[in-house]
Amino acid sequence: MKIDEGRCRFVSNAILRGGGFHHVAIRVFDFEGTIRFYSDVLGFTVRHQWGEGDKRAVLLDTGDGNYLEVFAGGKEGQKPEGAFLHLALRTEDVDGVTERARAAGAEVTVEPKNVELGGIPVRLSFFKGPDGELIELFQSTGEDKL
Repeated sequence: MKIDEGRCRFVSNAILRGGGFHHVAIRVFDFEGTIRFYSDVLGFTVRHQWGEGDKRAVLLDTGDGNYLEVFAGGKEGQKPEGAFLHLALRTEDVDGVTERARAAGAEVTVEPKNVELGGIPVRLSFFKGPDGELIELFQSTGEDKL
C-alpha cells in the first residue's frame, strides 16, 4: 500500500489510480433539515455547495475527506430503499476506467465529461453496476481538490 503524500490518502488501487469512495449521494425532501442532522448530530461539515431551490446540492465532509452529497428536490415521506442515488469512486483516470467498465458489459449512462460544481472543475462519468446500481467515477481536475 502506498501513501499519496500530496493528499495524505492511501493509494492501493492500481486500476482507479487513487481509489476509495469520493461520495455517496442522496436526494432529500427536507434539504436544510438533512444538513442540520448530518452536521449537528454526526459532525459532518459543509465543504462545498451549489445550485438553487430544488437544484441545490452540498458536499458534506464526513471527517476523512469522503463526502455525503445531498441533493434537494426529493419526494416527501419515507422511501422503501431510502434516498440513495449513487456511489462515487475517486479516480485519476475517468476515461480509462469508464472504458474498462464498458468492456466488462456495464451500461455507461453518462459518458466522461468535464463539469463545474459551483466553480470547481471535475471530470466524471456514470455507469450501472451488475444489479443496476449507479456508479459515478469522480476526478478532481482543478487546483481546489474535492
